[in-house]
Formats: sequence, C-alpha cells, structure tokens
Amino acid sequence: MDELATYQTGLLCKNCGGQCAYDPGQQDLLCQSCGTHWPIHSPWGHAAKREFPYDPDMPQEEAPAFRNERVHHCETCGGEMLFTGPTLSENCPYCNGPVVLGVEGSAYRTMALVPFQVDEKNAVTCAAKWLRRRIAAPNDLRTQAAKGRLVGIYVPFWTFDSKEAIEYWATYTRGSGNTLRMDSFSCRFNTHFDDLLVPASPHVTPLIRDGILHDFKPDRLRPYQPNYLAGFAAERHHMTIDEGLRANEDDKALLIRNKIKQRIHQKAAKIGGYRTDTSGIHYRRILLPVWILHYSYNDEDKKIVVSGIDGRTFGERTYSVWKLAVYSAGIVMAVMAFGWFWGAGSVP
Repeated sequence: MDELATYQTGLLCKNCGGQCAYDPGQQDLLCQSCGTHWPIHSPWGHAAKREFPYDPDMPQEEAPAFRNERVHHCETCGGEMLFTGPTLSENCPYCNGPVVLGVEGSAYRTMALVPFQVDEKNAVTCAAKWLRRRIAAPNDLRTQAAKGRLVGIYVPFWTFDSKEAIEYWATYTRGSGNTLRMDSFSCRFNTHFDDLLVPASPHVTPLIRDGILHDFKPDRLRPYQPNYLAGFAAERHHMTIDEGLRANEDDKALLIRNKIKQRIHQKAAKIGGYRTDTSGIHYRRILLPVWILHYSYNDEDKKIVVSGIDGRTFGERTYSVWKLAVYSAGIVMAVMAFGWFWGAGSVP
C-alpha cells in the first residue's frame, strides 16, 4: 500500500467508517457522514520550531522522502497536486486547468505547516467583500464571480535564517559651486535574517505570495501531519536547498540594500555596491494555506486569493470602461470648478 493510500485509510471515521476532512473552524477532523469531530494530536509541537543547518561549501542535500506517490499533473501549468481525504478534483487549484492522475518520482519531506484557519464559508465572504470594494468594477462582476470555483490548497514555502557580514561602499558630494567635490567611503556591519519566507514553487504567483507574506507568523507553525491536508489539495516540495537559496537571492539583496540605506541616510550618500559573507544558514520546508477563487469574466480567466490564515484578500482586477470614463470626467469637472472658484475669489 502506498503512502497516500495509508493516509486515506487513517482518515476513516472510527464511529461510522465515513471519510473525514480537516475542519478549519474547529481545528480537528470532521466526519463527512455522521458529523463526529476527531481531535488531531500533535505530541511533538516543538518539532515545528526545528530548523536544519546547511553549508553551501559542503552541500549535503537530503534524500527525497517520498517515492512513487500518486499525484495529479496539470496539463496547463504543469503543477503537481496531492489530494488527501475526500477531496478530488479534475481541475488544478492554481490555474483551473485539467489534471490527470500520474506517478511522481520523488519529493522532499515537509517539516511543518500552518493549518487552515479560515473555512470555505468565510473565504467566500472575504472574496465578496473584496469585490464590493472595487468601485470601478463592472456591475455584474460579483454575479459572475459567484459562479466561480473555490479551492483550498497548501502551497510550498521555505523559511531561511542566515548571518550576514556586509561591507559596502558609497559616494557623496560636499561643498558647492566651484568647491563641489565627490568623496567615497566604505563601512562594515553584521546583521542577520530570521525566517525569510521564500516560495518553493514556480506556481506560487505574486498574487498568491502577497496573500501569504503579510500573515505569516512562525509561531503558528505545526509539525507536519497529513490529517491537516484532509479535504484540501497540496503541492509537495521539489526544490533542492541550493535552488531555494538562489530563489531567495533577490529578496535578500533588497533587504540588505535597505539596511545599508538606513545606515547612510544621514550622509545623503549613494550606494556604490556591497558584498556579503553569508554563514549560519538554516532552513525549513513548510506548507502554507490559501483559498483561490477561479472565475471567468468576458472569456478572461480571473482569480481571487484569500489567505487561509487570516482572510487577507488579493485579486486580479476587472474594470468597467464606462465607470472609469464617468469617474475621470467627474474629476476633471471638479478640478475645473475648483479652478474657476479660486480664480473668481482672487479677482479684486
């Protein structure tokens, strides 16, 4: 029996034999047949805090933990989904494209996750509120979105810690007129990053990422248990640690430059460049929850993303051309009226 089949058997209700699914509202398993709640025991709660060291000079990638898992492959975006418990879909949670059953060669073990805390009903409410706040949206947008498909998925992320010994150089000008001159200087300082959150899949779009980054708190992590996945889709971890570190480079570079700017702000200097010596790298492979609402408007596929942690909502916007024209005309008329009254009031 493969691992997925073992999970499915373990999700059967001990009361009636029905299939159980994870209930975000009660944070436990709920039987879909008799309604009995079953607690999820986490005897090793401290395990979610564990981070694993990694030395780029002596790389030792861990061996893939899962082999020959049954996954569903999206024929549109290439996403590979694992469905656990009573949920099974013919469409991809990421792009809504068709999926087919396949066999995955290997994947890495998930170390921790944040369970869904926003249930489907509240996710629908959050999406509806987001739509109502779109003042330039077409009148029938909410009606069309209500016909869409909402899916909950655990998406893969990294957390990275590191220590940075940074050396930077900068230039600044002093004097004025004929005495204006440019000088340069360099400085060193040490800093560290703790739990930098990095997407671990090319399918984690900026929209999905924005829905998660603002809500992530490491103390919400729980040790990985398949029970939390029951009733939801999940994408497994496929990136190596080195690939994850490369994916983190741009974000870390931006954070380093911001730290440098804070240090040279008083000198009105311009950053010339920097270099950093990285050490003390630690990582975790985690899963984070999101709801994705797929809908179509004027034959265009749109999506709204709701954080499964606290309901923060982001979406792809659709605008009404005539509403934009009316609002633009109103602004122009208001500016002209203000100018007329201002001019009339200044006439002696």
